Amino acid sequence: MTLPNVLAVLYDGVQSLDVTGPVEVFAAVGRFPGRAGDGYAIRTVSPGGAPVRTSSGLTLVPDGDLESARPGAGTTLLVPGGQYRGDFEPRLTEWLRAYGGGAERLVSVCTGGLLLAEAGLLDGRRATTHWYACERMARDYPRVTVEPDPIYVRDGPVATSAGVTAGIDLALALVEEDHGRELALRIARHLVVFLRRPGNQAQFSAQLAAQTAQRDPLREVQQWITEHPDADLGVEALAARARLSPRHFARAFRQETGVTPGRYVERVRVEHARRLLEDTGDGVAEISRASGYGTPEALRRAFVKTLGQPPAEYRRRFGPDRTQSTAQ
Repeated sequence: MTLPNVLAVLYDGVQSLDVTGPVEVFAAVGRFPGRAGDGYAIRTVSPGGAPVRTSSGLTLVPDGDLESARPGAGTTLLVPGGQYRGDFEPRLTEWLRAYGGGAERLVSVCTGGLLLAEAGLLDGRRATTHWYACERMARDYPRVTVEPDPIYVRDGPVATSAGVTAGIDLALALVEEDHGRELALRIARHLVVFLRRPGNQAQFSAQLAAQTAQRDPLREVQQWITEHPDADLGVEALAARARLSPRHFARAFRQETGVTPGRYVERVRVEHARRLLEDTGDGVAEISRASGYGTPEALRRAFVKTLGQPPAEYRRRFGPDRTQSTAQ
């Protein structure tokens, strides 16, 4: 039996966890009893076959020379992210441009998406990368449709992901696609990670998605929103709490946090409702009230808009009952 290949490219400045996280997931497939024949043949290559120094200072020794590798049918090509200092390793981008499209699946982690974009492999596709690089990707590669929110994006044979842990999420999703959810869940438990994050989950929490306001009254309002998602969070009420006029408050909040008050409140409420759906057995009506939506229909609209699925479907896939029943 010919095992499917995973070919990971290495280069100086690569983020070590962008490599080792997904590779550990793929390597775990063949370690379970009775699954040895289901594993992946994993190989690492670098320009010139030379050892590479990672962004953390660790040294990784590849299996071979990049120039001798030719990804084809059955190969998942893994392109990790790393430090970017204004240019790319030309041998790597030229190789990706020449041979990357021959892989059966093309996968990037973090800023590895920039390497794929530089090689033209994301033209006409949807993609994501680490949140801090999304704006640059959109600016420098206008033929790429950048989606800054999801932790990973699948577009045909191309899959791009956000920062370190998102690469693990994506690798688990690929294992689930290849071998089923039960094995992917066993690997997730073995690695002590969750197999519960959908690709369209936000890269970070509402609090991290927005900048922290500089002024104390606005920071206090941000904290109040997080702690009281079921309260009156209209602009007038929030402005009164900040002791500002509604117009001044809305302008200052957006200027200091990067989002409007309404957008921030929406993110907090969706995140709160999502956590309750994942971790509790509360009914949808109760969760709607606790999250500030009032009615299940309002919650449903918010979920469909933000996560692309209604609350009931989200709970079916990622709620506690689903996780427990699958683990048994």
